[in-house]
Amino acid sequence: MGQKLEVGLKFSRRAALFGIAGLGLAACATPPRGPNVPFARTRDARVLGLPNERFFFPWDGEAFRAEVVAAEEKARRRHGVPPPGRERTIELLAISGGGENGAFGAGLLNGWTEAGNRPIFSLVTGVSTGALTAPFAFLGPRYDAALKSVYTDITPKDVLETRNLLNAVLFEDALADSAPLFRTISKHLNEAMLAEIGEAYNRGRLLLIGTSDIDAQLPVAWNIGAIAASGHPHALDLVQRILLASSAVPGAFPPVMIDVTLDGRPYQEMHVDGGAFTQVFLYPRSVTQQRRANIRHGDRVQPARAFVIRNGRITPNPAKTDRQTFVIAQRAIASMIASSGYNDVARILTTAREDRVDFNLAAIGPDFTDEPKEPFEQAFMRRLYDHAFAQARVGYPWLKDIPY
Repeated sequence: MGQKLEVGLKFSRRAALFGIAGLGLAACATPPRGPNVPFARTRDARVLGLPNERFFFPWDGEAFRAEVVAAEEKARRRHGVPPPGRERTIELLAISGGGENGAFGAGLLNGWTEAGNRPIFSLVTGVSTGALTAPFAFLGPRYDAALKSVYTDITPKDVLETRNLLNAVLFEDALADSAPLFRTISKHLNEAMLAEIGEAYNRGRLLLIGTSDIDAQLPVAWNIGAIAASGHPHALDLVQRILLASSAVPGAFPPVMIDVTLDGRPYQEMHVDGGAFTQVFLYPRSVTQQRRANIRHGDRVQPARAFVIRNGRITPNPAKTDRQTFVIAQRAIASMIASSGYNDVARILTTAREDRVDFNLAAIGPDFTDEPKEPFEQAFMRRLYDHAFAQARVGYPWLKDIPY
């Protein structure tokens, strides 16, 4: 979840004192796990047995394109075929990671509702803290109160439990336990919410959540709507675990083990924070090849708008760095995360321009100067939520380009 890496780094300052002696013990006492999927067959493994339950981007571009075509056909059946020049605008939303900064996206979305012009999105994607926001954003304003609660009512104890440092370093798979976060997710994402997601999928709308399969070192986009609409008895548990996995900062939070089947045999995949690969994503470039071909030929294309919510700063956040080993390391990792987020947004912008998709970006601006005193500090999240809400309710000043 982006900024939560800071938690692991703070723990690491003391963990380093145990030195090499701990490494030998850790090797003989780590948590058990099942066999990993053979790499060459990674894309053939299934969780619920659905052929479209997930996509490995960009390799599954064709499979995702087929999913998009099927969604468009469902939407046409629902809305009918409009006359030329009156086509429905395709509305797209991508929500990034950012830990407690997810309060920014929550406030923006709810303020957008107050402004009265928040669209119904055809596609919503989420990574890390954005994965927690995405289902609420996907289902629309009826879930605004729940979304606000997720980012303004929780405290650190609703997200993590710190473990005994010695045990965590020597015997565990993370420095903190994410069981509280799983309980928080399960409290909100229940059977009723899952049913609504499934109904929206059947009407031609898509919800994708990103995780990282670190066995295979591949990003995964989970097709939450298809899973929800499947009627599978384990669908709810899987979706809840996907959201947990998307938020599982490696080393700080435990990975989420996903049981899969390949050729009738059981395997396990290890999934962690989607931000290990990308802070934010929208769709693979290969999906819109035909659209770009139509543009080159001068043909009319269906209007589309892309909204990207960057739960963080898109411009540098300068600060004096003390000459201390772990302070420097912490600052360097924060810089890498910021750079990754910038590059991911730049990639979406480039693709949007090629596809003639109206690009819109929101990010925490220099006018908000607060910083949290601890991960998931409630007072900080409430201030950030209120800041974004106030901006959006009067018409958020969406950026058409990335500030350099």
